[in-house]
Amino acid sequence: MTSEGLRQARSALKGAKAAVHYRVEALSHAAHLWQVSMTIAAPASSQALRLPVWIPGSYLVREFSRHLHSLQCSQGGRKVQVTQCDKAGWLVACDSALPLEIRYQVYAFDNSVRTTCLSDVRGFFNASSLCLMAQDQADLPQVLELVRSPDMQGWQVATGLTPQRVDAAGFGRYVAADYDELADCPVEMGVFWSGEFVACGVPHRFVVAGALPSMDGERLLRDAQKICETQICFWHAPGAAPTKALAKRVPFARYVFMLHAVDDSYGGLEHRNSTALIANRRDLPRKGDDTSSDGYTTLLGLISHEYFHTWNVKRLRPATFVRYDYAQENYTDLLWFFEGFTSYYDDLLLRRAGLIDDATYVKLLGKTINQVAQTPGRLVQSVAQASFDAWIKYYRPDENTPNLTVSYYTKGALVALCLDLKLRAEGKTTLDAVMRALWARCDGGPMAQEDLLAVLRELTGRAWTAEIKAWVHSTGELPLKALLSAQGLEVHEEPAAMAQRLGIRAEDSGGAVKIKMVLSGSAAQAAGWMAGDEWLGVSLVAPRASASEWRLSKLDDLAPLLGEQKRFSALVSRDKRLLRLPVVLPTKVRTWRLVCTKRAEDQWPAL
Repeated sequence: MTSEGLRQARSALKGAKAAVHYRVEALSHAAHLWQVSMTIAAPASSQALRLPVWIPGSYLVREFSRHLHSLQCSQGGRKVQVTQCDKAGWLVACDSALPLEIRYQVYAFDNSVRTTCLSDVRGFFNASSLCLMAQDQADLPQVLELVRSPDMQGWQVATGLTPQRVDAAGFGRYVAADYDELADCPVEMGVFWSGEFVACGVPHRFVVAGALPSMDGERLLRDAQKICETQICFWHAPGAAPTKALAKRVPFARYVFMLHAVDDSYGGLEHRNSTALIANRRDLPRKGDDTSSDGYTTLLGLISHEYFHTWNVKRLRPATFVRYDYAQENYTDLLWFFEGFTSYYDDLLLRRAGLIDDATYVKLLGKTINQVAQTPGRLVQSVAQASFDAWIKYYRPDENTPNLTVSYYTKGALVALCLDLKLRAEGKTTLDAVMRALWARCDGGPMAQEDLLAVLRELTGRAWTAEIKAWVHSTGELPLKALLSAQGLEVHEEPAAMAQRLGIRAEDSGGAVKIKMVLSGSAAQAAGWMAGDEWLGVSLVAPRASASEWRLSKLDDLAPLLGEQKRFSALVSRDKRLLRLPVVLPTKVRTWRLVCTKRAEDQWPAL
C-alpha cells in the first residue's frame, strides 16, 4: 500500500468503533507497575484472553505473562469467573450481551527494547508484553488510551500508532487496525529530546531518552536523514536524487526512531513504522566535535540496520510470518536472508550516504569476515540451520555456542557479499537489483527461497541453486578471498591477536583473566582449559629475566612476557583448585585486513 493509501486507511480507521479498548496508566513508578484496564465491547460467552510469549523480531520465548498479576474481570459492576488454562491464557465466563471489563497489573523493570519498563524518568512498552489479546477479536480495531498521572508532568509520548484524540504531549487515545498493528507499535514516554526531519517527503521523528546535555541532536538528525533518504531511493528510485514525490511509493506515512541512551548497552528492534534502539550515551555525537568515533559509526549502523528492516522483514518477509502465532515459536530457515542481508546493507548504505569512507567500510567488512572465521560452529551448522534454531541457540548463548552454531547475522552478511560480488563479476546484474526485483515479485509481502532463486534466474539467465546450496545449506567455507581479490580488494593476512591464537574468549576480571569460552580445535582446548577458569599466572620454559614465573592480571601482558617463546605453562584456578596447564602457541592463526585499492573503487560501484 502506498503512503497516500495508508493515510486514507488511517483516516477511515479514526472513526471506526473499537472492539477492544486498553487504558494504560502508571500505578507505581517506584514499584515499576503498570495498571491496565481493558474493555471488550462484545465478548464471547467464553472469552479467551492471551498474552504473547514472544515479540516478532526477537526469536525467543520470553514468557511475558510471568510479570502479569492481579487479573480481575467484571460485567455490569459484578465480578465474573476467570480460569487460567495455561501459562499465558485465560478463559472468562461472560454474558455476551454486556461489555467485559478486565483489570490487571504488569511489573515492568526491563530496560531492553523487547519488553516494558517503568521508572521515575521513563516509561516504555511493547503491547506484546503488556496488552492481553482478546482472541477471535484480534482482527478488529483496537484503541490504546495513555493516561498521564500527576507525577508525569513534563512527560511526552512517542509512538507509531495513529492518534485519535491526544493532547499536545501525546497522551490520549490511539487506534490500531488490529492487534498485530498494536503489537508492532511500541510506546516511549518521558522527558526526552525530540527532533524531526523529512526524508523524501515522509515525516520522521527522532526521540532520545537519557542523553547528556552535550548531545549534538542536529547532527544526529542530519545523519539519520541521509540514511533514510539513501534507503528510500535504494528501494524505490535507484540512482535518483531524493524528492518529495517518492513519498507515494514508501510503504509508511511517517516514521519514529526511539533511542534510549544508557551507560552500557546496545541493540534495536524493528517495527512497521518505527524502531526501538538502545545505545551507549558516550556514542552519541557531541556538540563541537565533528569527528566520528567507532561508537558513533556503530550507532549509525544500528539505525541503518533497523530502518532497512522496514522493507526487509516487516513487509518482504518469510511466508511463515504472514500471520504471527504469538503463543509459540514461529520457525523459518530464512533469517540468513532477512537478518544477514540487512546486516550486509546496513554499513554499505552508510558508505553510499557519505557517512563513512571506503577505508572505514572495508575495515567493517574485514571485522565481519574475521568474526565468522573465528567461530568454529560455522563448520558444524549451516546458516540455514542456524536460522531455524535461533529460538534455542542464538538467543540462548552459553560457553559452547561458538563451537556449535554460527550467527545468521554475520555469515548471512557474507553470503550477501559473495552473491553481490559474483553477480557483479558476471556483469549482468547486482544484488541491489535482485532486492528490488524481489520486492516487486512478492508485492512487498511474503517470500520464500524459491522467489530469490527465481529472481536470480530471471536477471542472470542461469540457475543459482548450486551457490545457495553451498553457501547457505552446507558448512563449507565461502569463496571470499577469490571474490574480493577479483573485485580489486587486497586481502592481507596478519598475525591474530593473542586471544584468537589461544582460541579463547576472555575478560580481565579482578586481577586475573577470566576464561569465558574455549573454542574447538584451539590451543587452549588442547591444553585443557575450561570455561570458568581463572588464569592467574605464567610459567616460562626458560627464564628470560630474574624470574620464570609471572603474575598475569590482564591478557595484554602475555605477549611481552613470552617474547619469541611459543611454549609456557598457565597457572589457573578451577573451583579453587590450582592447576598448571602446558600451552603451545600456534603460529598459523591469522586474521584478514582488507585494503581498498583504486581498482576496487573503479570495479565495485557499491563503494
